Amino acid sequence: MLAKRIIPCLDIKDGQTVKGTNFVNLRHAGDPVELARVYSDQGADELVFLDITASFEKRKTFTELVERIAANINIPFTVGGGIHELGDVERLLNAGADKISVNSAAIRRPELIGDIARHFGSQVCVLAIDARHTPSGWRCFLNGGRVETERELFSWAYEAQERGAGEILFTSMDHDGVRNGYANEALATLADKLSIPVIASGGAGTKEHFRDAFLDGKADAALAAGVFHFREINIPDLKLYLCTQGIPVRVV
Repeated sequence: MLAKRIIPCLDIKDGQTVKGTNFVNLRHAGDPVELARVYSDQGADELVFLDITASFEKRKTFTELVERIAANINIPFTVGGGIHELGDVERLLNAGADKISVNSAAIRRPELIGDIARHFGSQVCVLAIDARHTPSGWRCFLNGGRVETERELFSWAYEAQERGAGEILFTSMDHDGVRNGYANEALATLADKLSIPVIASGGAGTKEHFRDAFLDGKADAALAAGVFHFREINIPDLKLYLCTQGIPVRVV
């Protein structure tokens, strides 16, 4: 079995790290460059940077901040937010990103996924999906969770895989910031339907929640923010715990 990955996420608004609940009620969580350096030193497997208001505000991701973060870490680095065209991807890769996360732009123009995969490789293209369970089932949202779409979670993830996405980053909006655990049933369904890695996001509150995401949700990686930013869970301790649960992780 491949090692499971632990991925801290930096949600960025106005150049600062923030964390909310159910995508609202944001609060300041620290300097993104310093947090990135700490997580890299602690043994995080990857880092995700999401400029959470870039699409809503119709602007580009902060290139200069991406450059500063990349200069301070030695782990793979995914950047998302405000990416609409191949030029945006090239700009961020040149700034130090290893992968690019697309969400709203891919829903509006699905062929963007294939364009990125063809030009830069599938491994560069991460499709981020923000979804909420509605009376009609799991529905995808865009613009940082502000706009509901007709896209259904599982069919959209499968289409993205077929178009060339290398990974799916699934955030349950219902679980985001609540710290009651990940959406493991939906994660397991994604894992069963897809042949590409699935990253769990939304709901981490305890070490056991990470364990459950890997065992019950069949996730390949688990992403979290607040529990790391506010020092409630330490990454080295988390990895040692997962080892005791028989879950393979990279320990430094």
